[in-house]
Amino acid sequence: MKLDQIHHVAYRCKDAKQTVEFYTKMLNMDFILAIAEDRVPSTHEPDPYMHLFLDAGMGNVLAFFELPTKPEMGRDENTPVWVQHIAFKVKDRDTLIAFKEHLEANGVDVLGVTDHSIFHSIYFFDPNGHRVELACPDPQEEALLKRLDAVKWDMLEEWSRTKKAPQHAAWLHAKELDKTEGGESLDA
Repeated sequence: MKLDQIHHVAYRCKDAKQTVEFYTKMLNMDFILAIAEDRVPSTHEPDPYMHLFLDAGMGNVLAFFELPTKPEMGRDENTPVWVQHIAFKVKDRDTLIAFKEHLEANGVDVLGVTDHSIFHSIYFFDPNGHRVELACPDPQEEALLKRLDAVKWDMLEEWSRTKKAPQHAAWLHAKELDKTEGGESLDA
């Protein structure tokens, strides 16, 4: 028994129309479906909602719920803002830079390009406060992934015992972290 793929990933949004306009204009996603009910089908709870679906490419679907009767959405204050995010893959660095320029030209603050060795990323926030990452593969991605694959179980075991970052793959962010003062990365 195995999963086929992710059917969709759903987030909450503040404004359905604003969210659709952002993702269609900024990331060229197609708006593919809207569902609205006054009751939740799974729980039968009375709770009106708008459920939006956007095509994130290659069968991947990004969805949002607007919930007008619920308290204003917040975020987990105990989790750093850089942790919870959704990342989309783009073809190459030229495409990544084109998106960065497009986003900035439309008033979106963009962080990066960040060098993760196996891929390179930019980061920004959507109108709902969700962190979004666009990532392109490094030309050496395949060979670098093999190096990471060879140490993944050892790293997990060491982390599980010590809760300290294992150094098996310290090379991964060495170039990026050397750019910062005091060893702290400005963009994870």
